[in-house]
Amino acid sequence: MYAICNLSIVALRAEASDKSEMISQVLFGEVFEIIEKREKWSYIRLQTDQYHGWIDNKQYLEISEHNFYSISHLPKIFNSGFIEYVSNNKRALSVPLGAELSFMQNKDLNPEQFIFEGEPTTGIKTREQLLQTAFMYLEAPYLWGGKTPFGIDCSGFTQMVYRLSGYFIPRDACDQAKIGEPLSFIEESEVGDLAFFDNEEGRIVHVGMIMQDNHIIHAHGKVRIDRLDHLGILNVDSGRHTHKLRVIKKII
Repeated sequence: MYAICNLSIVALRAEASDKSEMISQVLFGEVFEIIEKREKWSYIRLQTDQYHGWIDNKQYLEISEHNFYSISHLPKIFNSGFIEYVSNNKRALSVPLGAELSFMQNKDLNPEQFIFEGEPTTGIKTREQLLQTAFMYLEAPYLWGGKTPFGIDCSGFTQMVYRLSGYFIPRDACDQAKIGEPLSFIEESEVGDLAFFDNEEGRIVHVGMIMQDNHIIHAHGKVRIDRLDHLGILNVDSGRHTHKLRVIKKII
């Protein structure tokens, strides 16, 4: 079975319960495969990044296998505004930055005949455009599992910035750290490269995006800009290091 998210933002949970940890979010227009369907919950796998978890059965619309694969192969189109609206003759729905609009390219793939009222974005962006997209998330509060300007975590931030710029990377920081070309020094990095940070056990637990002049933008309490040096992230407010640098990766 296959489905599409027809609500603004839906929680993807670790277990089949409203009390379970939110491990990510499903945004409007994302399509996914239903691996297991129970009375109230479905275990799903997202098409874009293969992330999987549990979603409430009331929070998606089933589609055919043909439509799923048709949508999956369409050029990716996203909402580029902080928040915009889609509507039909029955309802209007707010959709966040990063909502997927690809299915609207073909009326046969648009089950509710939604019309998008904002500015879409598509295609591969430059490093400078990547940074401008990152700035749209500035001050967004930190939210474990979040993927929107209303709440986002560190790897959700880097994934969404890259996604909106035409690059598709894994959901979690530890998996993002497995791709790309490692750099030996901060001085070798360019705008848009990703820096990864580990804990005392050596596990990758944080990621941020490198800016000019040894600055980094990342989600820590909120999406913020701090300094980056050979030790890690230097918080510009406290003057203390908050994260220990493990590796820098050139992804694009």
